[in-house]
Amino acid sequence: MTVSPQPRSQFPALLLIAPFFLWGTAMVAMKGSLGHTAPLFLATVRLLPAGLLVLAAGMAMGKPQPKGWLSWAWILAFALVDATLFQTLLAEGLQRTGAGLGSVMIDSQPLAVALLASWLFGEQIGLWGWLGMAFGIAGISLLGLPDEWIIQTGHSLWQILQAWTGLGPASDVSLAGLLPSSGNLLGALFQNGEWLMLLASLSMAVGTILSRYVSRQADPIMATGWHMVLGGLPVALLSWQWESGATVALTATDWLALGYASVFGSAIAYCLFFYFAASGSLTSLSALTFLTPVFALLFGNLFLKEVLSELQMFGVALTLVSIYLINQRDVIGQRLSASHGPLEANDVEETAVPTSAGQDSSK
Repeated sequence: MTVSPQPRSQFPALLLIAPFFLWGTAMVAMKGSLGHTAPLFLATVRLLPAGLLVLAAGMAMGKPQPKGWLSWAWILAFALVDATLFQTLLAEGLQRTGAGLGSVMIDSQPLAVALLASWLFGEQIGLWGWLGMAFGIAGISLLGLPDEWIIQTGHSLWQILQAWTGLGPASDVSLAGLLPSSGNLLGALFQNGEWLMLLASLSMAVGTILSRYVSRQADPIMATGWHMVLGGLPVALLSWQWESGATVALTATDWLALGYASVFGSAIAYCLFFYFAASGSLTSLSALTFLTPVFALLFGNLFLKEVLSELQMFGVALTLVSIYLINQRDVIGQRLSASHGPLEANDVEETAVPTSAGQDSSK
């Protein structure tokens, strides 16, 4: 059934966007060290030390350890999907694809989360939520894809539209011509890493859904720590087997960057994210993932002197509009309903902000 809007969360907005700020800035911190180490070692550093730190912090706060085989079964499934699979696919995919396209595919996971949350928990998305999703996908595409490709594709689509509507001359460009053949496409996906990045995105989406089930069986903070430790062990084993000399070229600056990525970009960010995911709308929280490439680009511009193009700045604007529409979809629907009469039932949504730890507001 539809849940009526809840009171606003006690968590400040800045705290809610903290995980995505930390993920974005961690990518900037790691960028200089990526060429000095191996991908699986990098994934190991992001998982094992961070997980141990989270467990130590949880024990210091008196958080209870998971109890019973059911709790550990959920944590193990969570670890394999969200830690082992996600970090391995992400690390290997980044070696085979461009950072722009890779970030677009990774940060499109809120769409998968919205579909799964709607199916499993009854979280309704509605007109404004779907419109926000469309703006978000468009925004991160402008942020990550090459400007030349976007302009050329847009020009070709405009030619096709003119030919179809009879407003322009016949064009020899077709939709099929904009994409490689199915055989070439499949080969390109595996060879260039796009398929790995897509699987990584789906792994993160499934992990976000699993976190809701895990939080029902164990404390969210302790579950986050254990899932990082258990999920990091197979990655560390693979790195030890395949990546000899992964630390030889690392400098003191690289180790500082890896430390920031592990402590802030993993331990703190994942604790906050899964704590919020355990207690509120997964669709709304996951939509904030669209902020990650925005923070990465802005801080890359600030510290690495990376220049934002006009299309990228427009992408930032679309991303912010997207997050507003998704997180305020219930308010927008209610206001329009009051002004113009009742809208569709799907336009009245559950609250976009988590309420309190352990409260399931989905159904």
